[in-house]
Amino acid sequence: MATCLRLPMASSIPCSSSSSMTLKHRSFNIRCAAYSNNSSNIPMPPFNPKDPFLSKLASVAANNPDALFSRPQNSDMPPFLDIYDSPKLMATPAQVERSVSYNEHRASTPPPDLPSMLLHGRIVYIGMPLVSAVTELVIAELMYLQYMDPKAPIYLYINSTGTTRDDGETVGMEAEGFAIYDSMMQLQNEIHTVAVGAAIGQACLLLAAGTKGKRFMMPHAKAMIQQPRAPSSGLMQASDVYIRAKEVIVNRDTLVKLLAKHTENSEETVSNAMRRPYYMDSIKAREFGVIDKILWRGQEQEQIMASVDAPEVWDNKAGIKVADAI
Repeated sequence: MATCLRLPMASSIPCSSSSSMTLKHRSFNIRCAAYSNNSSNIPMPPFNPKDPFLSKLASVAANNPDALFSRPQNSDMPPFLDIYDSPKLMATPAQVERSVSYNEHRASTPPPDLPSMLLHGRIVYIGMPLVSAVTELVIAELMYLQYMDPKAPIYLYINSTGTTRDDGETVGMEAEGFAIYDSMMQLQNEIHTVAVGAAIGQACLLLAAGTKGKRFMMPHAKAMIQQPRAPSSGLMQASDVYIRAKEVIVNRDTLVKLLAKHTENSEETVSNAMRRPYYMDSIKAREFGVIDKILWRGQEQEQIMASVDAPEVWDNKAGIKVADAI
């Protein structure tokens, strides 16, 4: 998962003792240096160095650490999104009362690295395709955050192509996405899902599986649902290929049922949309039922977008007849 930068926070923040540095910053740097001495012993899963979300957070952490650690306790938006793209929610999410267990287990010092900082903000970030290493880490983080506080919400940020790569090649089993989904369904916490890039295939299912009313999408994020793909059969004998094909059909039917449940569409509607890759921008995803709200930058943009006619209305006004779907 892309929450894992091997670069410790201390290495990206200057630790000089100049007169312009406040005592708070000096003490913060001392703690970071202490963490960095032990960071080499902590196993780190792979990460995507080109991920824009993590790159932005790392840049802010290097230049202004107070912007990350001095966060308002009763914020009206999911953590760190105001730094990422300065959006504003149309409606204030319900504030969940923090239990005693949260303060009991909460660390007294800042986290040593970027992935720990995200987890400290109760953020689980999926920034890679759903392979076994990513699935293992995501499920472990979800269980850990429920242990930390079973009442506080968990924020699942998604920028993933699911079990495939950008070019469509299968890299993981469909069971990886179902494993994360089942873990989400077992948690007591509210799960706020936020699409900050792409949510494709199984990742789109995870986006739609968030707590009703708490599923968000950035204005320019993309969602896409598609049928599961069979892995390369190579030189398998015919009977093995047939067995794999039946399993792919079972996974497709399961995906259709789950998407129909969370989007409140009929299974026939979802199945017809999935015959070919079905791309959705933030507005279409909200209409389809994948999300509940779009994280616009301000209410003015929401009002402008609400007053714009749908493409079908423009076609009717212009006298354009829509051709039959291919």
